[in-house]
Amino acid sequence: MLRGMWSAASGMDAQKMLIDVIANNLANVNTVGFKKSRPDFQDLMYQTITQGGSITSSGDQVPTGIQVGMGTMPVSVQKMFLQGDFKETRNELDMAIEGKGFFKVISNDEELYTRAGNFKIDKDGNICTPNGDKLQPAMAIPADTATIHIDKTGTVTAFGPSGQGSAIGVIELYSFANPAGLFSIGHNLYRTTDASGEAVAGMPGSNGIGTITQGFVEMSNVDVVEEMVAMIMAQRAYEVSSKSIQTADNMLQLANNIKR
Repeated sequence: MLRGMWSAASGMDAQKMLIDVIANNLANVNTVGFKKSRPDFQDLMYQTITQGGSITSSGDQVPTGIQVGMGTMPVSVQKMFLQGDFKETRNELDMAIEGKGFFKVISNDEELYTRAGNFKIDKDGNICTPNGDKLQPAMAIPADTATIHIDKTGTVTAFGPSGQGSAIGVIELYSFANPAGLFSIGHNLYRTTDASGEAVAGMPGSNGIGTITQGFVEMSNVDVVEEMVAMIMAQRAYEVSSKSIQTADNMLQLANNIKR
């Protein structure tokens, strides 16, 4: 019974983490470039009372044995890099990646990566994120630029008041062997890790890397209905685990009252 109480308590802890992850997903349902997370759980060790396949005193073989589990535990919270929906903004500096790939930015002299393409221009003409992190490779928009055109391959062309255009740079995209291994630092930014592997630069539309669509942003890939269903299931699982603790407690109480 004590074993059952601790197993049920581990189940309550696991469902509590699941609710935390779901809440964060729902809180970022309208965050540009946000990727939802999914927790993974695994069962804990087992107490083996009878080993399957062992031989009894009568010479017979035990077919299955007896093992009692000790509960569950979270092992990972994985980012799901599925494509989010596109939202048209008609802003010439908004860019969405259609397919695989990340933009690279410089933040405090550190190279970081993002899927959020809601870029701005600072006072020096640099293309940057809303936090001021500069897009890489760096390029400056001329002060007399009237319009900017960005094609699917990342070529940025600035058109002056006279309508004459000049290419000012090419936006590269970066891929990873294991994007789920990236380290989220907030602000829609990711840092490379040994699990993710090194960033591999490539031109948009080549070597399996996605293309760039100007005038759109990629929205969060959170499915509200899916998250609400998961929340209900987590709530019920939490409730069932708490009931298991109450049942074990009632059984202990009955055992304590036998002698009375």
